[in-house]
Amino acid sequence: MTQQKYNIFTLPNGLRIVHRQTEGHVSYAGVVIKAGSRDEPECRHGLAHFVEHTVFKGTLHRSGWNINNRMESIGGELNAYTSKEETVIYTNSPAGHTERAFELLYDLIAFASFPRKEVERERDVVIEEIYSYLDNPGESVFDEFEDRIYAGSALGRTILGSVYSVGELTPDDCRSFIRDLYRPADMVVYCADPSPASKIEALASRYFGRLDFPGSGIRRTPPPAATRFSETLPRQGHQAHTLYGARVFGRDDSRSHALFLLNNYLGGPGMSSVLNQQLRERRGYVYTVDSNVSLLSDCGLWTVYLGSDLRSVEKCIKIIDREIAQLASDRLSGRRLERAKRQYIGQLQVASDHRESMAMSMGKSLAYFGEIHDIDWLSEKIQAVTADEIRDVAALLAPDRCSRLTIC
Repeated sequence: MTQQKYNIFTLPNGLRIVHRQTEGHVSYAGVVIKAGSRDEPECRHGLAHFVEHTVFKGTLHRSGWNINNRMESIGGELNAYTSKEETVIYTNSPAGHTERAFELLYDLIAFASFPRKEVERERDVVIEEIYSYLDNPGESVFDEFEDRIYAGSALGRTILGSVYSVGELTPDDCRSFIRDLYRPADMVVYCADPSPASKIEALASRYFGRLDFPGSGIRRTPPPAATRFSETLPRQGHQAHTLYGARVFGRDDSRSHALFLLNNYLGGPGMSSVLNQQLRERRGYVYTVDSNVSLLSDCGLWTVYLGSDLRSVEKCIKIIDREIAQLASDRLSGRRLERAKRQYIGQLQVASDHRESMAMSMGKSLAYFGEIHDIDWLSEKIQAVTADEIRDVAALLAPDRCSRLTIC
């Protein structure tokens, strides 16, 4: 799909909007804010996620109940999530209610009031969420791994924060976070619905054109070089939960497409992935295995997750290292490379058929890259990956660059 299929424009306050006119009976709209957990003040760990929770608890014009009911009363939804580098507040609704969605999103961002009683009540909810992660080693191993591989950086802190740090957060902290970091220039509004472009431009200007948080802006420091580690944390569980992986480059690096293709070939979601065949189907070492790439603005991670018996962990690591070493020394044959491309592109095409994910992806793409990287664009990039590029990227995942953490 060409860029001409998207209506992209910038308001005088610097806020960008992307709209795609779609067929169907559902409208998707949201705001991507380039502010996440790595942008919190050091003494306010968990603040970005806490703001995401409490922004729904009241504005100068609405109570929390009215906020929640605004989209639900027409059969729609209002929700949000926080990551290391972004906060996304989004809606879906029957087509024809885009103005309702835009007005509500604007009200939440511009006039969130963070009522003290509601903040205190929601604090308990967030603390229970923290405990639920701590009780689940399959989840907490990811936070523990990042704490070590990003040591000395805000990226090493969990998105949720700690029980202590969340207990210290105040309504004023929440207001300051929005005032300082929710700058229009660091935000993108996206919309996918049947409305014509002219209507979306008028609605976006009417509401979001009034946003004016000058703020201090995002100031990120790249994390220091990683120190390798190999640790086992006893938690008196039966299954061993292991992450094994290495720091890699950021999302703007031209090698990212080769890395994503390599990752999918090794440990993608299909049963035919190399690691699933080697570790589960042929040897029965693991209950589950998958690999993942997570790229940020200035760095990234490649990891493999293993759910296995503790006695199998080292055997699994040796097989992973062997497969990586083979890819780093021998070029994939043309037949295997084309098969890997066909599978990965097919998976991307299937995923792109989910309209809500498509809408959100175009908002994030504009926020991070300044253009839309849709399925057609991605397919072209994957098709262009060469066997030499796969080999070069595999060399970045050598054993002397990888770390391991096991919780059992």
